[in-house]
Parts: sequence; C-alpha cells; structure tokens
Amino acid sequence: MPSHDARIPLRGAAIPTAAAGVVALAISTALVGTKGLIGALLATVLVLAFFASGQIALDRLTRNNPQMLMAGGLLVYTTQILLVGIVLAVFKNTTLFDTKAFGFSLLGCALIWTGFQVRGAMKAKIYYVQTDSDEKQNALSGRQQ
Repeated sequence: MPSHDARIPLRGAAIPTAAAGVVALAISTALVGTKGLIGALLATVLVLAFFASGQIALDRLTRNNPQMLMAGGLLVYTTQILLVGIVLAVFKNTTLFDTKAFGFSLLGCALIWTGFQVRGAMKAKIYYVQTDSDEKQNALSGRQQ
C-alpha cells in the first residue's frame, strides 16, 4: 500500500479518536469518578492500539501484493473486533474500573476511528487507473506494482 494510503487512518482517524477519548475521560470522570476515568482511559488506549496496529499490519500485508487489500482489510478488521470482544469478555465482571464507562468509551472511540477512516479514504484523491506515463515513471524509479 502506498505511503499516502497508510497516512489516511493514522493521521485522519487517530487524532479524532484521541480527542474523543479525552471527551470520554472527562465525561466518565464527572459521572463515575476515578473508576470511570480508568475505564475510559483503558478503552481509548485499547482502540488506538488495536486499530493502529491493524492498519500497520494491513500496510505490511499489502505492500508487495496490493491485490490482497480487500481480503486483508476484512481479515484485519475481523481480528480487531474479535480481540475487542475477548477483552470485553475477560473484563466483564472486573472491579478495577467502571465497565459501563469502559464499554461506552470503547464503542464511541471505535465508531469515531471507523468513521474518520472512511472519511479520509473518501476524501483522498487516489487514482485507480494507471496511465502509460505512470507506468513509465514507475519503471524509471524501479518500483513494482
């Protein structure tokens, strides 16, 4: 995947997700207290870590084989959701933090990440037709498609 594709979610989705996490931290702290703060913080860090690492894995998977983008994207997203589900199941009855603040913060941050990732991809002007001049330029620079 070209470097401009990799920057879309990392800049375009991580920053709004971190901002949403700060809002979730403030709301959870105001409503629940310290346990709400811990729950919202863990949820925000979890979403940022899972989704950013998924994007990095997708970038590495499709770097030499761009035809695998759709299959790789589905695999990465399914794995992310599965891992989030496992984390939710493991911490279902914990008393370390407020589980409702954790759950709502996790859901909100995941939706923000996904929404801004889609927005960034839709706004990016990435050509999907390769012209003859593009092929010549790639041949001169030694890049493979």
